[in-house]
Amino acid sequence: MNSQRARTVQEATTNLSPAEVIAEAKVFFARRNSIYAAFIDKEGPGYVTFRGQGGEEIAIGAVSSDGQTRVTCSTYLFDQQIARFLSGLPSGRGIVGAGVDETAPVDTLA
Repeated sequence: MNSQRARTVQEATTNLSPAEVIAEAKVFFARRNSIYAAFIDKEGPGYVTFRGQGGEEIAIGAVSSDGQTRVTCSTYLFDQQIARFLSGLPSGRGIVGAGVDETAPVDTLA
């Protein structure tokens, strides 16, 4: 995996439902009061996209699988904010993605 893709796509698992993950994302990104603030662009069952500085997109999707919810996030500019969001989700098995291991335990998803 090239390093840019590893930074731009990050995944984690949690015991929250997909709807709860999306609700948490909306709260998390709404409270950013800096140049990294992002605002809801589109949303639907199991996903939400945000727009931030310069029109930068953050896409978050959540799907239930084997009793857990798998959360996938994608962005170019907001990789650290996504890492913080994912690391705050309860009962996850960790985050995968380059550069994230400094902020949260890393574990591979089966």
